Amino acid sequence: MTNTIVIAELNKGSIHSTTKELVSAAQMLGSSCTVVVPCTDSSVADSISSTSGVEKVIVAKSDIFANYDASGWASAIDSVTPEGIIIASASPQSKDLAARLAARRKVSVVQDVVAIQDGKLTSPVYSGKAMQTVSMSGNAVISVRQNVFDASPDGGSAEVSVIDASGNVATAVRELIARASARLDVSEANIIISGGRGMGSPDNFSHLEQIADTLGAAVGASRAAVDTWDDIPHSMQVGQTGKTVNPNLYIAVGISGAIQHLAGMRSSKYIVAINKDPDAPIFQHADYGIVATWEEALPVLQSSLSAMM
Repeated sequence: MTNTIVIAELNKGSIHSTTKELVSAAQMLGSSCTVVVPCTDSSVADSISSTSGVEKVIVAKSDIFANYDASGWASAIDSVTPEGIIIASASPQSKDLAARLAARRKVSVVQDVVAIQDGKLTSPVYSGKAMQTVSMSGNAVISVRQNVFDASPDGGSAEVSVIDASGNVATAVRELIARASARLDVSEANIIISGGRGMGSPDNFSHLEQIADTLGAAVGASRAAVDTWDDIPHSMQVGQTGKTVNPNLYIAVGISGAIQHLAGMRSSKYIVAINKDPDAPIFQHADYGIVATWEEALPVLQSSLSAMM
């Protein structure tokens, strides 16, 4: 199995869309793709971990990545990058980095690749007047031009490892605890409890969070709740203009069941609806419905779940 390692291209502190093109190129050269993200803030890597074809994300966190230093970057990235074919963008900075990584590893470098077929690399020579095609016989470092390959789509779920090279242990530990305790995203959860405008106030979502903690669930929201309250972020929204989810259990609290919301969750295996309006459309799609206010239903639900768990 050939390992391919993509060096993420960053722009203004976030991962550039070119990186997903590099993942597509990597899949043409190997069967196991790892993305290395050089950064000062490990949260920037979250956007690439869901890319299809990526098996692992290595976050190389260090203050050295705040500004480009050719020698420092090459040394830091080389130290965390596994053996394999390294793929970088053909931007001026990344081409320089590619050459330095190749020199450190004593392997060949091929710049400005515009085509990959059957393990052969095609790139322009003589200022683009001719094209050359070369074959690889082992590991190498290559740079790939932008807009040559289609971007790899979302749909993956890669393992993320953070290697903190800053030397600040206290900061690293705080970040580790924060990442480990972060509430599960609705797109990843097997159980979701969502609230709508019927919750009355964003402060009342704390009752949903208590139940979510008991069940190991994620907390979602309807578009009406997101649009009404600034305290409910768009990242929680389930629906046609939010996130489409497919959990085993979906609990809708104070959600009427508008078409927009149903489009994002009606494929859930089991749907439980809690709403004070017996004519709410959500009941037409629920496997189990409770006609009650959230104030009446949630304390009983929390008590029952705590006893069961």
